[in-house]
Amino acid sequence: MDPVVVLGLCLSCLLLLSVWKQRHRGGKLPPGPTPFPILGNILQLDFKDMSKSITRLSAVYGPVFTVYLGMKPAVVICGYDAVKEALVDLGEEFSERDVFPLTAKVNKGFGIIFSNGKRWKEMRRFSLMTLRNFGMGKRGIEDRVQEEARCLVEELRKTNGSPCDPTFILGAAPCNVICSVIFQNRFDYRDQTFLNLMGKFNENFKILNSPWVQVCNTFPILIDCLPGSPRKVINNLSYVKNYVLEKIKEHQESLDINNPQDFIDCFLIKMEQEKHNQQSEFTIENLMTTVTDVFAAGTETTSTTLRYGLLLLMKHPEVTAKVQEEIERVIGRHRSPCMQDRSRMPYTDAVVHEIQRYTDLIPNNVPRATTCNVKFRNYFIPKGTAVITSLTSVLHDDKEFPNPDRFDPDHFLDASGNFKKSDYFMPFSAGKRVCVGEALARMELFLFLTTILQNFTLKPLVDPKDIDITPLSTGFSRVPPLYKLCLIPV
Repeated sequence: MDPVVVLGLCLSCLLLLSVWKQRHRGGKLPPGPTPFPILGNILQLDFKDMSKSITRLSAVYGPVFTVYLGMKPAVVICGYDAVKEALVDLGEEFSERDVFPLTAKVNKGFGIIFSNGKRWKEMRRFSLMTLRNFGMGKRGIEDRVQEEARCLVEELRKTNGSPCDPTFILGAAPCNVICSVIFQNRFDYRDQTFLNLMGKFNENFKILNSPWVQVCNTFPILIDCLPGSPRKVINNLSYVKNYVLEKIKEHQESLDINNPQDFIDCFLIKMEQEKHNQQSEFTIENLMTTVTDVFAAGTETTSTTLRYGLLLLMKHPEVTAKVQEEIERVIGRHRSPCMQDRSRMPYTDAVVHEIQRYTDLIPNNVPRATTCNVKFRNYFIPKGTAVITSLTSVLHDDKEFPNPDRFDPDHFLDASGNFKKSDYFMPFSAGKRVCVGEALARMELFLFLTTILQNFTLKPLVDPKDIDITPLSTGFSRVPPLYKLCLIPV
């Protein structure tokens, strides 16, 4: 028989076997679009805007369906009821983190974001406790955020009202807050070490959001076979971890176990307490990775939201005027905003919430996985199955938020103008894996935005109606288009 024919028959058999395995593995997975052999559903998904693809498929297959990312099935969950049922009501069963091949090569399952099981629980518990002890949501960290807000204002004054791109400055402020929590000290905005660290994080954020990396995570063999972006991510993370290791060594030399100064000190003390425990998760490797995770999670997300927020406020000057009127009435111009002010500023609070809702920064959440076999809405989801929860479907629910594609602070105000909470507000996810730094992020967004609007008038370079607020859609997150503005001192 012709070798070409034999090869063709063999390949056909492999493809048919692939389809059969996809259809029959793991029992009764939710229905979904028919996958192609080997490729799965990747031709039916737009890696540049996965959220839009998921919304389109949900309209066909309902709130729970299955897609195949290559050979790997992923259960997609949409809508408030289904997302809450998975993340909150069945929080333990859906609390595993799905493995990202690229980050796994660097983190090796350490840290807090991409760890699982006992390690994740201990790192999360310790991180939450330590941040609370240092005053997350209380006075200690609030002082640090207020200090940084003042430094941010001084840096913005240096623009002298000239057109500027706010990307760097709005990234430096939350990064410095994280530095003060982890290392005790903040950096000058022109410090070269600080610039290098921010550069590495910014570059990785862009690369990890690229369609190319989404493909590499779907077909891990490409990570090792092809040079370029994946290798750059690994090198950048190695640079950051080496810097963190240097700081850890400095802390080890100056450690006072009776007077911890920051996150690293607290972790080193915990290491000393558990030094005879062979199974302890409190190791240098976990410390390095956890610190890197806190850096990455606490910098880009907050800075991107701030940047999107200023763009939306320029697009809607009537909203900005109401916020500044409330700032003038409640705070005035001669003292720094504080968190106690928020309860007396319902409109400003609503604006901050609406910025986060509209921005929809992480549309599909960070993928989860099941910790065990789960029966979910009459379907059987095997242990270890990837789970994608659509936060877009919750934040843009038209029953909870009329005209969800419109920026409107009234979404969070009642008929009397009082702030109105919503269970649908899930920008930080929900359940067991809800963002560790949620309280800090909320504090930063409120204090940074109010301090900026207390001191400056936002002046766009074009007519507000011509401002483009269309996000640069990416596979992992949504970021605003690049823009410039003038900050005119009040």
